[in-house]
Amino acid sequence: MVVGSPAHKKAVQSLWVGKATITVLDGVLNPANGRTEPQERILAADIRCRISHKSVVSTEPNEEAAQVAQSVVLYIDPSVDIPEGSKITVTQNGMTCDYERSGKPAVYSCHQEVPLELFKEWA
Repeated sequence: MVVGSPAHKKAVQSLWVGKATITVLDGVLNPANGRTEPQERILAADIRCRISHKSVVSTEPNEEAAQVAQSVVLYIDPSVDIPEGSKITVTQNGMTCDYERSGKPAVYSCHQEVPLELFKEWA
């Protein structure tokens, strides 16, 4: 199988068991008060994806316990545009969680890898 071929893309994406929804925050004019107010807008829904979790242990020599941090990566089709500041809601293995893009995606021929953080609030 040739990397980047349709068969390769199909094989990689066959592992994607999650669904993602990309939501952005737009300013919408409220005619009742004349103010622009924030409103969520869904850019894309039910996009096949996969979330990968990896725990990273800090091993600096000291007397305290080692710190553990978790990195989360979203694997999704490279054609999907995820703007900075958007909220990504992912459902995988019966769990739903909200994330936000925390870095620049690494884009490959059959997927992109998007680093994520837990969504706290709209900026």
